[in-house]
Amino acid sequence: MLQIAGLTLDSPFILAPLAGYSDLPFRRLCREFGAGMVVSEMISCHGLVYEQGKTLDMLASHPEERPFAIQLFGADPDIMGRAAAILSTFQPDLIDINMGCPVKKVTKRGAGAALMQDPHLAEAIIRNVIDHSKVPVTIKTRTGVDSRHLSAVSFARMAEDAGVAAITVHGRTWAQGFTGTADWEIISAVKEAVSVPVIGNGDIHSHAQGLAMMEQSGCDGIMIGRAALGNPWVFSAGGKPASLPLLLDGVSRHLELIGMGLRTDHLPGSIKNHLGRYFKGLPESARYRKMIYDSKNFSALREVLASIESTVHHPLEYWQNQG
Repeated sequence: MLQIAGLTLDSPFILAPLAGYSDLPFRRLCREFGAGMVVSEMISCHGLVYEQGKTLDMLASHPEERPFAIQLFGADPDIMGRAAAILSTFQPDLIDINMGCPVKKVTKRGAGAALMQDPHLAEAIIRNVIDHSKVPVTIKTRTGVDSRHLSAVSFARMAEDAGVAAITVHGRTWAQGFTGTADWEIISAVKEAVSVPVIGNGDIHSHAQGLAMMEQSGCDGIMIGRAALGNPWVFSAGGKPASLPLLLDGVSRHLELIGMGLRTDHLPGSIKNHLGRYFKGLPESARYRKMIYDSKNFSALREVLASIESTVHHPLEYWQNQG
């Protein structure tokens, strides 16, 4: 259990915001597979304030995915505040401010991890978002700008003083991006420095690793991002199933959830990317993934999955022995 302000999560494991991946079907799937909370893709404050269609589409939600947080990014305190007021009308459980994304298209605008080099601006954004939000506000940040400027502790103290309800720390610097190793010791230092819940993020590839991070760092929760792609089982102790039929059960459920929200038979590349990841590392993965990527529409994709299911009757160990 994890308590954030007045919100109680039934599990301390949380799905991270993943651009291009943490859409509504995947969020619902991860909740079903054990995630205590799910977070939307990054939402641009400008896209929201100026009512851009693609941005508004990303706010689609469903009662079964709750608790649900929406992550907001931007570098203008006024626009961020206005965006928070708009987000509140969508009634998320939390609003999270992105202060950790290292991607250039975000940081070149002064947003994401770039805010770590300007804590005064970051504080102004936090206070403005809180002032305009009807729900608790959290932040997601990093250990610092680079190895010479590890500012996570002071940044977290500033954020707590400004009123955030929880802080997620990705154990890498902005300069590291997604390379190198996450520093769990800095997550521990942040936990010791603040009284609000601290959520650890970085290099968690299994439920057991998440528990180990909580034990080692003392953090209150775990956020899992890329390791959940093709593996929503990461949120439960059992982990990814060892048999292909059980794996296909998960793929089928994901496809079912996708179908519920698909407006046409058109098949976006993002859906193929999602489903192809389930088979990564399997002996037949290249063939299965090619079948998925060659699908021209949603109907064809369902036929591909049915075809794979019809030929699979053996545990994963059987397929491993075929090579």
